Amino acid sequence: MRRWIVTGTPGAGKTMLVDALAARGHAVVREAASDVAAAYPSGDAHWERAEFLDDIVTLQRARELAPVPPGVSDQVFDRSPVCTLALARHLGRDVTPRLAAELARIERDRTYERRVLYVEWLGFLTPTPVRRIDVEQTLDFDRIHRLTYTELGYDLVDVPVAPVEERASLVESVLATATG
Repeated sequence: MRRWIVTGTPGAGKTMLVDALAARGHAVVREAASDVAAAYPSGDAHWERAEFLDDIVTLQRARELAPVPPGVSDQVFDRSPVCTLALARHLGRDVTPRLAAELARIERDRTYERRVLYVEWLGFLTPTPVRRIDVEQTLDFDRIHRLTYTELGYDLVDVPVAPVEERASLVESVLATATG
């Protein structure tokens, strides 16, 4: 099975894109970081918690291991452990042993396709209870995020700003033209 990563900075429209792909019948795996942050007490500075990165890695791994419906040949992941590494770098945090082990595992096992669908930022942010980042931080994270993927040997396929259905069609074209 091929596992594809859809990623980008906060406010890029990844969730809307993944929702559109799910509506079109694709097997999708939801982002872990937002769910982890939402599980902490309201108003909590979740990014400062010592366990935050490891909690993300643990949930990402559990979602990767979840049963896949029969006949599924492609899964689309909203983010990956590489995104968690980029987040650690953005936050100025050390890479935890659990994150390091997960990064080594996905590299060793070639868990994800090397072509990553990088959703370009829409140019604005919609605040949420767990998204507490400003424009300057978003642009810095975008830079770090792209650099992290390319340093690890992934090829970024830009998904430009466009209506969500156009973005979904672009992703489908990448999936359809990929070879096993």
